[in-house]
Amino acid sequence: MKLEGKVYKFGDNINTDFIISGRYKFSISDMKELSRYIFEDIRPNFYSEIIPGKSIVVGGINFGLGSSREQAPWVIKEAGIICVVAKSFARIFYRNSYNIGLPLVEADTTNINENDEIVIDLEKGIISKKNGEEIVRFTPFDNFRKELLRLGGIINYLKKYGDLKLEV
Repeated sequence: MKLEGKVYKFGDNINTDFIISGRYKFSISDMKELSRYIFEDIRPNFYSEIIPGKSIVVGGINFGLGSSREQAPWVIKEAGIICVVAKSFARIFYRNSYNIGLPLVEADTTNINENDEIVIDLEKGIISKKNGEEIVRFTPFDNFRKELLRLGGIINYLKKYGDLKLEV
């Protein structure tokens, strides 16, 4: 499984309030509409920069810290961002992201730059520039994470493989 896209680079400690401001938490319930305000407090008009299906957010350490706000990974996914790469992720953000089928890659992001065009090979654990130049290696995805992403998150995974009969 390979993901390709343009890099939008952010720094360390990007919290869930930076991803989506709490002021919208109760006023907008539609995630597609909410995604229009993604990162607006730290990068105004970021939504208009996104190329849906071809955009990758790159961060530093502790990406997604803060509240357990589930809207944070949802707006990333709904905005058309296909993956987040960071040096490390906050635990709750990590879990919420995989629950909805948003891939996260933990890797050294030092040599990944704004506007780079990159290819992320989830099976080999390699991030490279589009020209093939390797940037960094990471732990390849195991079969569970690949299947979770392929199915679009934990609910679909449980419907297919679990004993639970979920109706959503």
